[in-house]
Amino acid sequence: MTDNATLVDMGYVAGAFGIKGWVKIKVATEYADSLADYEKVSLKLPSGQTVSQTIESGFARDGVYHAKFSGINSRDAAVALRGAVVAVARDEFPDTDEDEYYWVDLIGVQVVNLQGEILGTVSELMETGANDVLVIGAGKDQRLVPFVAQYIVNVDMATKTITADWGLDY
Repeated sequence: MTDNATLVDMGYVAGAFGIKGWVKIKVATEYADSLADYEKVSLKLPSGQTVSQTIESGFARDGVYHAKFSGINSRDAAVALRGAVVAVARDEFPDTDEDEYYWVDLIGVQVVNLQGEILGTVSELMETGANDVLVIGAGKDQRLVPFVAQYIVNVDMATKTITADWGLDY
């Protein structure tokens, strides 16, 4: 089993599907079938326990991933997993192309502007439909910066720094 610190939440078990142990997973990823890339996942059970699980089969339909886990062979067993968070070890993620980033890797990265002023640290990202947005800081000091080439000058993952063309007074 993988250490919880390296696990990335990918969705949660929303309920059972059918009578043979299949579950419906509401994914928190861009594509509903993204879990198809992984054979091994971790389930963070409502009890607080984390268990390793193998996906025997799966498919996406209507924004939900339907999966058959190894050893889960009845509707009752599938229902018992309801609420479990489905997570994948970060080191299992496929490599990204140049100028592509996983959101989880951008959280905690410091953002500075072209003047060298610290804007804050990325606390989360939002999807707006038009583009992704960096949420920098928290509370009333929160800044929202579009994560697009017009404003993002450089992303340096080695130093965990994003340089943005964005003023302190925006």
